[in-house]
Amino acid sequence: MDTLNRTRLPDRGWAQHFEIVQELGDCYVQLGDYEQARDCYEKAAALEPDEAGPYVGTGIIALQQGKLADAQLAFRVALRLNPQSSKAYAGQAMISHQRGHMQEAFELYLKCLDLDSDNLTALLGLFQVSCAMGSFGRVIEYLKVYLGMHPGDTSVMFCLATLYLKDQKPKIARELLMNILQLEPANTDAANLLEEVEHRLAQN
Repeated sequence: MDTLNRTRLPDRGWAQHFEIVQELGDCYVQLGDYEQARDCYEKAAALEPDEAGPYVGTGIIALQQGKLADAQLAFRVALRLNPQSSKAYAGQAMISHQRGHMQEAFELYLKCLDLDSDNLTALLGLFQVSCAMGSFGRVIEYLKVYLGMHPGDTSVMFCLATLYLKDQKPKIARELLMNILQLEPANTDAANLLEEVEHRLAQN
């Protein structure tokens, strides 16, 4: 029993070390210190070569710096290591989006949201792509799921109202916009869109 414990303890220590270095890299990314972040991700990848996280982080840095080819390579490695990495799919979707490949971006955002319906970055990306493509049905469902988990998120409520209006459902859009204005009376975007909705309803 003692021998078994002695062989397991180092593994547990390495795993904890990996998580600390990985999280530190994520913090540096949020601070915009990409050099320090990249250094942390390289150390994390050396500690746990089969973990996707460091490659996702490296891909995000490359994406922020406009290095789309480097970002795509990093996200591909991440997906090879973990085919269920929603963040890697979101990263690939953003690359396709920036390149103007809307259908591809749409499918990748959906894949990300199938794995993690709480991914706001993918949700807002899907909203933008849907507006560009004129395809609203599926993104409306994902927005409704997200809003069910975050009922006070006015930015998602506004996106949903916009899509309902584009989808010729102004009454539902009006209800959402009125809810936004109850939460944020000074929200000029919601007030302006509500004026457009009321005008649309008056014409029908």
